Amino acid sequence: MAKRDYYDILGVSKSAEQAELKKAYRKLAIKYHPDKNPDDKEAEAKFKEAAEAYEVLSDADKRARYDRFGHDGVKGAAGFGGGGMNMDDIFSQFGDIFGSAFGGGGFSGGFGGGGRPRRRKGSNLRIKVKLDLSEVMNGATKKIKVNKLVAADGVTFKQCSTCHGTGQVTRVTNTILGQMQTSSTCPTCHGSGQMIDKKPTDADHNGLVRKEEVISIDIPAGVEEGMQLNVSGKGNAAPMGGVNGDLLVVIEEVEHPHLKRNGKNLHYDLYVSFIDAALGGEAEVPLVEGKAKIKIDPGTQSGKLVRLRGKGLPSVQSYGKGDLMVNINIWTPKELTKEEKKALEGLRDSMNFQPSEDHGEKSFFQKVKDMFE
Repeated sequence: MAKRDYYDILGVSKSAEQAELKKAYRKLAIKYHPDKNPDDKEAEAKFKEAAEAYEVLSDADKRARYDRFGHDGVKGAAGFGGGGMNMDDIFSQFGDIFGSAFGGGGFSGGFGGGGRPRRRKGSNLRIKVKLDLSEVMNGATKKIKVNKLVAADGVTFKQCSTCHGTGQVTRVTNTILGQMQTSSTCPTCHGSGQMIDKKPTDADHNGLVRKEEVISIDIPAGVEEGMQLNVSGKGNAAPMGGVNGDLLVVIEEVEHPHLKRNGKNLHYDLYVSFIDAALGGEAEVPLVEGKAKIKIDPGTQSGKLVRLRGKGLPSVQSYGKGDLMVNINIWTPKELTKEEKKALEGLRDSMNFQPSEDHGEKSFFQKVKDMFE
């Protein structure tokens, strides 16, 4: 089943600002929160759907990619892994925007309202992956070595002595209106409810060690320079057994020696001699994979465009492929033999070798535009 539009899910326009997004998400999350809808799978699905929409639209970079490419532009970036969202992720990621909507413990405490510890999230990692046009066309699987923080073996935990495992501390103050009770995240365990009891000597204060890991990344066909993909849960480990961060994969394109990319279309400059342009013939042009032959019509003028349909690149947000646009240029030799000069001198005064008065040419980009209109 196709995903719903993120703006429709939150009930906001595409021009909505952060404050409006936050207000809309808070309203939906409160409405469909599991505490208010126990054992209601439909409410849980809507709760996750709203969190996914807000996770993308509240991030300027992800929102820009979503507006441009749709769901494919943020594939893997939303939903905390795409295949089934994790409630702990939602509470950890967005707990701070709900205040005390669900009691002293706040929304971030999890299903039980107040008094539940919060799982922390590890930091994200960012890497760059280079792709050539063949990999862009077909998609690719890359195995990348990543140096990251992971949980050390042999780490044991104990209950936090400050908050006694709740993840929060409660303070009671006297005011002119009577006693007021406030709750806040435990400063000792940072809301996790636990502390490290034992750890190996090579682990840091959070019980983490740095380790190299080989990660397999599936990159869809049609990605573009600068596009960012998320591999959920492959970032740094979180303290106290929390939720792993994400691996952010930034796409870099390796420049092709002959073809230039413009979206899903490709462009190639073909040079032919003025003899072939006058008499006609065939020419070979490179493709991303292989070659193709095109016909040179007799009397071809410099700047003529030939379009090879479907010989471009796929798009991440639509079906079909772009085209290869071949721009024909007439090549003029810089040096001639005496015999060649004599042959050409004999043709200089021929009417067929005189430019016509209406020889003015449109610009290259105007010709491209005309071909698509």
